[in-house]
Amino acid sequence: MQKVVKTKFENGDGPTKIYRDLAGVVSLQTIKLWIKKVRNTGSVELSSPLGRPRTARTKANILKAKQRPDQKRVSTRRLAAEMNISKNSIHRILRKDLGCFPYKKIKQPKLTDVQKKERVKFANWVLNNYTKSDITRWLFSDEKYFDLNGIYNNQNDRIWAISREEADKRGAIYETTKFPVKVMVWLGVCSEGLSVPVIFEDGSMDAQRYIDEVLPIALECGNEMLGEHWTYQQDGARPHIHYLSQKWCIDHFPSFISKDRWPPNSPDLCPFDYSLWNELAKLMSWKKITTKELLIQEIKHSVKKIEKEKILNSVNDFTKRLRIIKETGGEYGRYKKKSILCRISSAIFLPQEISHFIEK
Repeated sequence: MQKVVKTKFENGDGPTKIYRDLAGVVSLQTIKLWIKKVRNTGSVELSSPLGRPRTARTKANILKAKQRPDQKRVSTRRLAAEMNISKNSIHRILRKDLGCFPYKKIKQPKLTDVQKKERVKFANWVLNNYTKSDITRWLFSDEKYFDLNGIYNNQNDRIWAISREEADKRGAIYETTKFPVKVMVWLGVCSEGLSVPVIFEDGSMDAQRYIDEVLPIALECGNEMLGEHWTYQQDGARPHIHYLSQKWCIDHFPSFISKDRWPPNSPDLCPFDYSLWNELAKLMSWKKITTKELLIQEIKHSVKKIEKEKILNSVNDFTKRLRIIKETGGEYGRYKKKSILCRISSAIFLPQEISHFIEK
């Protein structure tokens, strides 16, 4: 195997391509070490093993770790117990030998076969009738609730203490309210930037308020950013598909995506859902927000801080996602191909060679 790696490297192949061609038989880290040895000595032959002999990360254990999770998802702790090796060894096998990464389970709307067909139909319609340049003249829109509880990631927040009681005293409690004050935010986005936000302080919007308070702002921002010829996008929310809302769109917008076009259960096609709402939430100073007035001020302030590059990337990703939907038969477009190597506990591990397909 060392000779194969040496030959492919001398023929101009990089470590990632070699790893992919060998289908993970040799870890990417090992391939890089061998290539480094070739550069330094001209040979990849190892006269003696480096370091102390392996006691747990043997070929047999690596193969067993690769095959076992394919049969049934199991925790790393239990897998370590079954193989009679330490949990740390299991992690090293998964990361260094099998080139895996842990991915948390995610929630998503369940797609029926009919909905998948609708998504493919929509993808084909857009790809056949709009160029990539045309898509840059779409104004995408969406609504989202924001409340005083904000967002909290307990994975990145730890308090070191000798007891739970001491930790609590030092701020290890994140308090939330059962029914927090909330507002609804509407935003539009295109390749030229973001619209002004429309904020509903009472947190609700019906078709009439959508027509009176949102659509005129969408029209004004679209004309200002995109000129005369552009397309307005909205999802299948009830206020959007109301016959009066649809009539307003027909009468005022140069073009728009009608209720019969936009596929159901498709948050992965909205730049806000797959990117921009998260960007906005990360930019907000949640610790400073204690009242509804401060929440509204922070939303308006943070919208202006979203980077133009991230806005443009989110819009450009739309056509990429359409192609993925077309290729996968309507599945959600997070990665280009299903190549799951193994399942461990609540995490999903994928080989390094396809990790760049995953949206971070």
